[in-house]
Amino acid sequence: QVQLKEYGGGSMQTGGSLILSCVASGPPYSSASMGWFRQAPGKEREGVVGIDVDGKTKYADFVAGRFTISRDKDRNTLYLQINNLQPEDTAMYYCAAEFRPCTAVASVYVYSYWGQGTQVTVSS
Repeated sequence: QVQLKEYGGGSMQTGGSLILSCVASGPPYSSASMGWFRQAPGKEREGVVGIDVDGKTKYADFVAGRFTISRDKDRNTLYLQINNLQPEDTAMYYCAAEFRPCTAVASVYVYSYWGQGTQVTVSS
């Protein structure tokens, strides 16, 4: 059974940094593409960054170098580091996994498995 659980959200000040983690359980995730997504109140869920099985990444344009994805295949864990947090980063952050081959790893439409999300709130 595929299970994804996000950790690391919280209330932060503008300019701060945090690291989100997503612990995956069930099948080995070394053959899965994975990604981070976010959804702000009243907005659609959007892709932040995805990573394929070979480690190739695709970042959304708004990332502007502040977000970094990484994965530890041995620990089935995905990370997202966010630097210089801004109020517009306030959102629920989700991780997702997809075992079918895909190239659009930052698209919400390609992922079959989702975590419950972790809330990130940034105040000025």
